[in-house]
Amino acid sequence: MRREDFPEASEEDRKKYVVRAYEEIPLTELTTGAFSHLLRGKNILVSLLTMKAGSVFELHSHPQEQIMIVIEGYCDEIIDGKIYRVEKGDVLYLPPNVVHGAFIGDVDCKVIDIFSPVREDYIQKYLEQHPDAKVFFI
Repeated sequence: MRREDFPEASEEDRKKYVVRAYEEIPLTELTTGAFSHLLRGKNILVSLLTMKAGSVFELHSHPQEQIMIVIEGYCDEIIDGKIYRVEKGDVLYLPPNVVHGAFIGDVDCKVIDIFSPVREDYIQKYLEQHPDAKVFFI
């Protein structure tokens, strides 16, 4: 494979595959103190989530698998009744229907959450809060 065998993508081409999420996708408040840039494909949802310092992510469960990657800060994640301190660089796997939540410490905690299949409840919140906004990538 050689680079010169391929043309550069146009701006229109780029829009099919690339987005600057922090600039182009409005924040959706998922719960008090938790704000996300949401992207979805056919079978996956990605949440670029900021949980504000001092906030609480109440215990809940959902039928989707979830992988959470901590990219900044830390939180005390409750999984199946036990507290796990997670911080930058940690990756969590949450199986479907496992009860979990979090206490956010004295700094914001930023994570990338990946859900499969798509969390339609999050898409519904996005559409309610931003009725005229585009849904990326479908």
